[in-house]
Amino acid sequence: MWDNFFEKFWSVLTKYHMQLLSGLKTTLIIAFSAFAIGIVLGTLIAIVKVKPKYRNWPLKILEKICDVYVTVVRGTPIVVQLLLMYFGLLAGSMLTNSEQGTMFIAILVFGLNSAAYQSEFIRGALLSVDKGQLEAGRALGLSYNTSMIRIVIPQAVKSVVPTMGNELITLLKDTSVAGYIAVIDITFAVQRIVARNYMALVDYMILAIIYLIIVLIITLILRLIEKRLRRADNKNVVTRKKISQNKIHAYSSVANTNVSSKEGDNDNGEN
Repeated sequence: MWDNFFEKFWSVLTKYHMQLLSGLKTTLIIAFSAFAIGIVLGTLIAIVKVKPKYRNWPLKILEKICDVYVTVVRGTPIVVQLLLMYFGLLAGSMLTNSEQGTMFIAILVFGLNSAAYQSEFIRGALLSVDKGQLEAGRALGLSYNTSMIRIVIPQAVKSVVPTMGNELITLLKDTSVAGYIAVIDITFAVQRIVARNYMALVDYMILAIIYLIIVLIITLILRLIEKRLRRADNKNVVTRKKISQNKIHAYSSVANTNVSSKEGDNDNGEN
C-alpha cells in the first residue's frame, strides 16, 4: 500500500493538477460567497433580534420568523438542506440543468446555513457591548440605527472576529458535500480521479493536504487581523488616556488661576 507512495503522489499531482485546481476554485468560490451572504443576512437577523420592540408588532413578527428560521436551519444537517433545495424546492428549474446553476444553488444553501449560525455569533457580540455605550450615543442626539452603526457594531466586530473565522473554516470544510448535487468541488474532483486511477490512499491524502493548507492560510490571516485590531485598540486606549490627562491638567490650571485671582482680589480688598 505504501510502496512508491511519493512517486504516485507526484504523478497524480502532475497528471490531474488541472482538475484539482478547477475543483479548488469552485470550493473557494462557494465558501467565500456563502460566507459573505452569511455575514450580511446574519447581521440583519442579529439586529432584528436585539432591537427594542416596544409596541412594534411588525418587528415582533419578524423576530419570530427569524427565530423559526434559525431553529430550522441549525436543527437540520447541511446535506439535507442541500438535497431539499436541489431535488425539492428548485427541482425542474433552469438552475438544476447547468453547472453554474448547481453552483449557485450550493452557494445559496451554504449562505443561508451560515447566516443562521453567524446571526447568533453577531447577536452575542452586540449584547456583549455595554448598554451605556448605546445610551451615550442616544444622549448625544444620535438615532438608534446611527448609534448601532457608529458605536456598538465597531466594538462588537473586535470580539466576533475569532468566532467568524472558525465559521469560515467550518464552512470551507462543509462544502465537501456539494458533490451531492453534482457540483464539481475539490472533493468531488478527487472522487472522480479515484474512479480513474484506483489510488484512493494517494488521492485522498492529496485532498487532505489541500484542505489543511487552506485552513492554515485562513488561520494565519485571522491572526494578523486580530493583531491589527488589538494594536488599534491599544492606540485608542493610549489616546484616551492622553486626552483625559490633558483635560485634568487644563482643569487644574484653570482652578489654580481662579484661586490666584481670588487671592489677589482678597489682598486688594484688605488694602
